[in-house]
Amino acid sequence: MSDIKNLEPKELWGYFSEICQIPHPSKKEHNMIEYVQKFGKSQGLETITDETGNVIIKKKASPGMENRKAVVLQAHLDMVPQKNSDKVHNFEKDPIKAYIDGEWVTAEGTTLGSDNGIGVAAAMAVLASDDIKHGPLEALFTIDEETGMTGANNLKPGYLDADILINMDSEDEGELYVGCAGGIDVTAEKTYKEEPVPTGMKAYRVDAKGMKGGHSGIDIPLGRANANQVLFRFLMQAEADLNIKLAEADGGDLRNAIPREAYAIVGVSDDDASDFEKLVKRYDSMYKDEYGDNEPDISFTCKETEMPSGFVPADEQYGIIRAVYGCPHGVLRMSTSMEGLVETSNNLAVVKVGKGKFQALNLTRSSVDTAKEANAWKIAAVFQLAGADIEMSGSYPGWKPNMKSPILKTMQEVYNRMFGKIPEIKAIHAGLECGIIAGAYPHLDMISFGPTIRYPHSPDEKVNIETVKKFWDFLIATLEAIPEK
Repeated sequence: MSDIKNLEPKELWGYFSEICQIPHPSKKEHNMIEYVQKFGKSQGLETITDETGNVIIKKKASPGMENRKAVVLQAHLDMVPQKNSDKVHNFEKDPIKAYIDGEWVTAEGTTLGSDNGIGVAAAMAVLASDDIKHGPLEALFTIDEETGMTGANNLKPGYLDADILINMDSEDEGELYVGCAGGIDVTAEKTYKEEPVPTGMKAYRVDAKGMKGGHSGIDIPLGRANANQVLFRFLMQAEADLNIKLAEADGGDLRNAIPREAYAIVGVSDDDASDFEKLVKRYDSMYKDEYGDNEPDISFTCKETEMPSGFVPADEQYGIIRAVYGCPHGVLRMSTSMEGLVETSNNLAVVKVGKGKFQALNLTRSSVDTAKEANAWKIAAVFQLAGADIEMSGSYPGWKPNMKSPILKTMQEVYNRMFGKIPEIKAIHAGLECGIIAGAYPHLDMISFGPTIRYPHSPDEKVNIETVKKFWDFLIATLEAIPEK
């Protein structure tokens, strides 16, 4: 961490290193709220906390900049808590162990929290500076962005006075984002009565491991394996060929992260045990062949284990296995209006079976609200055929691009002047808070940008050091170039 503090810009990296010491997983970011509150007050700045937990800090304009349009810098306080299975880490108590790895900053076996800790640190560094020229300035630190957009959804009118909102939650330097996808959670649940264990059976634990996972929006077009579908594809054939009995299954733990690992406990007759082990080996070889280029560490294994107390009834098992395997996952449609942009996708994020209960969690995204709703109902239909109850929740709108945005024009000109090229204009297949905030503040002219971050929402998350410097320099120059009211 001491090495990270010496990176440039030191102001930003110093605050980021402090953020890494503060546990702040989604819905547990109370320590971060307190940290930002204390920071604002220590700077002698007006610091407001709304009833949801969002923190707003306001700073007067630099001398001579009073007539500039007011800007709000926006970032979210929570991070995605993901770790490798062999990593001992409590996200509610333990600090993130960040370190420099060549041109990147990353973490030891966990998510880094550069999403959105770099944005938070940048806003704090601007607020603390006496040298940066800027007009009237506000910073909006929202809560629980990753698991429900709770802070943005509950932000009320009257807190912000700005004309422009700059969101700092994008993940490719040199790109300006003017739109994003909306999303909706689709949860399928059902209960069943376990049946007793037959005689003459062995129990096996089957593990699907080693997949990269990643952000369920940004990384969805990369074609990475979904551990839930990897597992249930096998279970479908094993049920058909060997009449296995399913006792338990568990894959994924966050709706916005592609599941990296999944396991199942199954019963196999003594006579079929050898064939079952051979089938697992065949699938391991098949998956390595299918996904090897994209998932070099994928593995599919089994080992004999303790016999469970009961199994899913055969008719319930038939429907559950097929519903999970048949559930749409991945890119479902590409945009026809913006080349290379994913329009609609689904992440089969979490699957749990056992102790009389089945649950599947999906996060469906689309930049077209009607397509989002249609796909949610398609997923619902698959699980309803298996007798599951459906709940749709957490719907949030997309952010429609405004190609005539004044702040877009300003930032294009500033970037071209600084770096000799026009930044790319893009929409992102992920949930930014801009579209939701616009519901309470429709007058805001909004844009999003950030440094280069790779593999967010996974333990491979890393942020590029050079691009953090460019992001910072660009931010400072943009604030100085904000036009008059």
